[in-house]
Amino acid sequence: MAKPVGPICNLNCTYCYYLEKEKLYPRGVDFRMSPEVLEAFIRDYISLQDSSEVSMVWQGGEPTLIGLDFFESVVALQKKYANGRIVRNAIQTNGTRLDDAWCRFFKANHFLVGVSIDGPPDLHDVYRLDKGGQPTLDSVMAGITLLKQYGVEFNTLTVVSATNVKHPLKIYEFLKDQGSGFLQFIPLVERELSGVSEKFAPPPESGESPREVTPWSVPPVAYGEFLCTIFDHWVRHDVGNVFVQIFDVALGIWSGQGSSLCVFQENCGRALALEHNGDLYSCDHYVYPKFHLGNLLNKSLGAMVESPRQQEFGQAKSATLPKYCLQCEVRFACNGECPKHRFAKTPDGEEGLNHLCEAYKKFFTHIDKPMRAMSALLRSGRPPADIMRYKL
Repeated sequence: MAKPVGPICNLNCTYCYYLEKEKLYPRGVDFRMSPEVLEAFIRDYISLQDSSEVSMVWQGGEPTLIGLDFFESVVALQKKYANGRIVRNAIQTNGTRLDDAWCRFFKANHFLVGVSIDGPPDLHDVYRLDKGGQPTLDSVMAGITLLKQYGVEFNTLTVVSATNVKHPLKIYEFLKDQGSGFLQFIPLVERELSGVSEKFAPPPESGESPREVTPWSVPPVAYGEFLCTIFDHWVRHDVGNVFVQIFDVALGIWSGQGSSLCVFQENCGRALALEHNGDLYSCDHYVYPKFHLGNLLNKSLGAMVESPRQQEFGQAKSATLPKYCLQCEVRFACNGECPKHRFAKTPDGEEGLNHLCEAYKKFFTHIDKPMRAMSALLRSGRPPADIMRYKL
């Protein structure tokens, strides 16, 4: 994930883990990716790909704050270094700054736009506020309206918190009504120490003092129920018409193709984060000094990605699984999920259990039968949507 303005954003979402990354840099620093960093990134990134299509992801902070001229340079540089390959772009935005010019550009250059939206007003505006503490959904909806008006392909990313987790179908139907055909649900898990949110603290390490989760973090059992409720509706009515990331990923796993999402892969280390100044970190959720791999202006991207430190980081995911996980019947699907959530203890007291263990055990067990059925449909050359003809 490339972050052209680093952690800078026009919103002040209560749960945002990235805003405080500003503390990594001196006060007054210019959080704008320079032309030199941009060109080095695009050149190195494209050269490392071994497929005919290359995907690049732009995130933040709020990446549109850098301005449209920057992304016009992005497209020009991609054409310069593509060498016959197709380069596709995805940008994740809060949607509040979109206007006609942005939407014309996205359409003309085939950008996939991810819009962060947590549901209808009574759910979205609980945590997603601007710098003045004002609600933002109206601005987001205006942005979505423009995307649809210009025919820009977009999807939605919903952070599932302690508040909106209680309303799975309300959120699902709301997002469908907005025209989102691809939905991502991201569980909110944030810890605190002595009542103070610890967004800037590194992920858990063995032997550290215990921390509680914040009041807005999603309860594991509730998150499992959230996913199961939406799945039950989707598998009866919307297969093939609405795409939910975690359901698509699960079907890939059950079909023997493995996970396309890093959190469910056996090992990780391929979802790195590039800061505005060329600093490369092991992962978007591990942007801490300990996980700094170097800078693009004095090290090649390939050398940092393939470095022993990064290889060790990725392989540690499977190497540190508790025995409880190794014996779990859904390990093949979960693989302990993201290491940043592994701060709970197993029933026998072993450290390193994922905080969301109950959620994923419930969800992956719940979907086993229909996933087996859809996998069988695929093997027979039929579409998974045929499952809606069955009585489940």
